[in-house]
Amino acid sequence: MKNYVQSGNNIVVAAPAGGVISGQLVVVGRLLGVASTTQPAGASVEIVTSGVFELPAKPTDEITVGDLLYWDAANSYLTKTAGTGSKPLVGVAVSAKAAAVTTVRCKLGVHGITGPA
Repeated sequence: MKNYVQSGNNIVVAAPAGGVISGQLVVVGRLLGVASTTQPAGASVEIVTSGVFELPAKPTDEITVGDLLYWDAANSYLTKTAGTGSKPLVGVAVSAKAAAVTTVRCKLGVHGITGPA
């Protein structure tokens, strides 16, 4: 195929303001992925856009397998509460999480979808 570019599992983007740490969720517009390296703001960073990652989660959320997970940028964690249209859908929980636990395993999913208004 002449027009094939890449699989799209890994994408190179400019690291957002504040830079990124390896393993951190990165949101660039509607594109979501997990940083593969630590980079300062503006530097090129490869993000992984598919797979399952253990990511920070809202400590008070009780999450069950199959719950949709949204990124709360103000608090830098995933939550099962969709919000008011500004929290992008990151993916789906593949592990349960009790209240007080601070991480959850998330399968990265559809990009660019936000919570209900």
